[in-house]
Amino acid sequence: MKYIFEVHIKEGYRAEDYADAWVRASELIQQAPGARGTELHRKIGDPNTLIAIAHWDSKEQRDAMESNHNPDVARIIKSAAPFCEIRTLGEFEEPEWVVNPPARE
Repeated sequence: MKYIFEVHIKEGYRAEDYADAWVRASELIQQAPGARGTELHRKIGDPNTLIAIAHWDSKEQRDAMESNHNPDVARIIKSAAPFCEIRTLGEFEEPEWVVNPPARE
């Protein structure tokens, strides 16, 4: 499953500052069972809007990670909170069917 949220960087701050906190928190979160990686992307034409995607084996494993409070993760998130606004876009199942064009030679 994918957990996706949008990050809006507040005036006077930089996406790179948030990205630093993102990496530090992600390194800890990725130690949880079922964690499969994270991505942080900058919106084209708007360097202060980011989209974050966390990949998990299942919603249950992500929920379990959330319920097991990690004070280090909480501290990192709290330190970044004044610099951004976060809007959850949702939890998405892995697609049942994916069509990719053939690789070009």
